[in-house]
Amino acid sequence: MRDAPVEEIRSAAYTFPTDGPESDGTFAWDSTTIVVVEAAAAGCRGLGYTYGSAAVSRLVEETLARPVRGMPAWDVGAAWAAMWRELRNIGQPGIGAMAVSAVDSALWDLKARLLDVPLAVALDAVHGSVPVYGSGGFTSYSDERLAEQLGGWAAAGIPCVKMKVGRDPERDGHRVEVARRAIGDAVELFVDANGAYRRKEALEWARRFAEAGVRWLEEPVSSDDLEGLRLIRDTGPSGLEIAAGEYGYRIPDFRRLLEAGAVDCLQADVTRCGGMTGFQRVGALADAYGTDLSAHCAPQLSAHAGTAVRRLRHVEYFHDHVRIERLLFDGVLEPVGGVLVPDRARPGTGLEFKRDDAAPYRTA
Repeated sequence: MRDAPVEEIRSAAYTFPTDGPESDGTFAWDSTTIVVVEAAAAGCRGLGYTYGSAAVSRLVEETLARPVRGMPAWDVGAAWAAMWRELRNIGQPGIGAMAVSAVDSALWDLKARLLDVPLAVALDAVHGSVPVYGSGGFTSYSDERLAEQLGGWAAAGIPCVKMKVGRDPERDGHRVEVARRAIGDAVELFVDANGAYRRKEALEWARRFAEAGVRWLEEPVSSDDLEGLRLIRDTGPSGLEIAAGEYGYRIPDFRRLLEAGAVDCLQADVTRCGGMTGFQRVGALADAYGTDLSAHCAPQLSAHAGTAVRRLRHVEYFHDHVRIERLLFDGVLEPVGGVLVPDRARPGTGLEFKRDDAAPYRTA
């Protein structure tokens, strides 16, 4: 079992329509694509995935499967390094990193199943559970839908909720009032501009959001604008935290944010930053800078990844991904008392792929 080789890497893309039009400050969409990767060895099969273009699936099949196939299934770190090398002339950021992330998570899940332990145990967890915050509140929502969604999370015991802002700044103040009435005063309200504001505009909105009791402002300007993020962090109102990092693909992306002093809380997405292996490295980097890390989206993977990060703040319980993961997998974790608790009675992630249910949505 220890030397069992990886026998197969399989990948497929599935596209799901949203349950209504969705938009944020800088983008609009009506479907979400998930690329599911399966890694097999010694009669076990591990699952990993990422959210992105179906092109990721082709990259896995045509480029990353070859160096991984035949490697010892326990040598996940060696496989991770081999995949990055394979991308040297193709391009590591973007879909390259997303493909590595999906395969790496599948290999970690496979390793945990071979060991017959939960993935959180295989990753050497330091937490037994991870806090979550409800995330959605799209700019395309009516006031009624916004209140229903955020208020529903608050009623379910989730202590923090996040909404999108920035597409129509003239309405943002009103929408924040709608959200606050729906969740009450005891639940924290976060906002995410997805880089929609210019620097001075963001500073003004930071003041207005803080006056409305908002405690988290995500990507007030583009994550590429490190000076702008630092400006808003340093000169904005006290008590309003600045967050960014969800579009980080490689360790240097996160190091630049931390070196610039651009964020109060760093974000990383396990399906973009190199999978479980990459997420742990980002967590160690954040720890070295004395900064908390928040897991972006993909809650079923993030729940396990987050248990092994000492300075984990929380996991984003994102509406679209919650829907898709419930549709695709058996064994999904549900928040109780505002936390996700990995199931220690099930090996790996505890997820089982509902292949027949997924088949109608397959696109690649």
